[in-house]
Amino acid sequence: MSRILVTGGTGYIGSHTVVALQQAGHTPVIVDNLSNSNVRVLDQIEKITGEKPEFHEFDLCDEQRVRAFVAANPDISGIIHFAAYKAVGESVQQPLKYYHNNLFSLINLLNAYAGKPVNFVFSSSCTVYGQPDQLPVTETAQVKQAESPYGNTKQIAEEILSETAAAFDNYQVISLRYFNPVGAHESALIGELPLGVPQNLIPFITQSAIGKRGPITVFGDDYRTPDGSAIRDYIHVVDLASAHVAAIDLLEQGNPNGNYDVFNVGTGTGNSVLEVIRAFEASTGVKLDYQIGPRRAGDVEQVWGDVTKSTEELGWKAALGIEEMMQSAWKWEQYLKANPLS
Repeated sequence: MSRILVTGGTGYIGSHTVVALQQAGHTPVIVDNLSNSNVRVLDQIEKITGEKPEFHEFDLCDEQRVRAFVAANPDISGIIHFAAYKAVGESVQQPLKYYHNNLFSLINLLNAYAGKPVNFVFSSSCTVYGQPDQLPVTETAQVKQAESPYGNTKQIAEEILSETAAAFDNYQVISLRYFNPVGAHESALIGELPLGVPQNLIPFITQSAIGKRGPITVFGDDYRTPDGSAIRDYIHVVDLASAHVAAIDLLEQGNPNGNYDVFNVGTGTGNSVLEVIRAFEASTGVKLDYQIGPRRAGDVEQVWGDVTKSTEELGWKAALGIEEMMQSAWKWEQYLKANPLS
């Protein structure tokens, strides 16, 4: 089967996708600079699949290293590009850090593969929709001004990819617009492993529940939502990983929609922050300590996706619900307490 470059492959979504690729018969090749991940994840993947993935440690912002890697690996037929900074709040505080890393890494990859046939799956985000005018949001919805520098890097990256695919017939590109990935592999051997204080809700919930963090802060309870807290479409990371395999498979078969395409990847339903807290308590039996704080800069009030196109054209649909998300995330946190990876 095909050799697939997975940038950021030791990270949260990347590691689960590496597992899914191996189980589907592909051969993933990881490039990661370990800026927000742990090299021991490679051993964890091997425990799940029985095969340790090939790994190269370097920064994709280093153009010469990227070119040398591409020259040394001419048989790679596909790329799944995860490598990017992703914290919305941090991007508001350090915008240049996000523009430099998230865009230069992409441009270096595209330049290095110029003239070579390649199937490219991009890790995009529902942040490209901003605050949608209508919900659920479809792939044809207007891409609005981003609410954060992080979101803007995803918008710019999609523009770069769309224009590159239009200019060069050898590029076949799919952008997967994720909603909110949560949960962990059923084995509890891999999961979200944030360095420092988590920027995302679920790892903060699990770290708070296990005693590693203090009370959870709900950023805002005055949004125009039923309980006042922000609403998101949460998707199990294992489902999200399978969407990447489906995207690679579609590109290898030849996407009838042309050289560039986008798909929403979510469950098609929204849950508020307070609903997620209650779901965690109900599915684990653990009581959470939380407090209400002010709104956080860069956050969108509510967004969830229409996933009809993914179901009908990508042949993919989320299978796991909020209970499985919460239970697997908690199981992973308990595993980490007993088996620290850091």
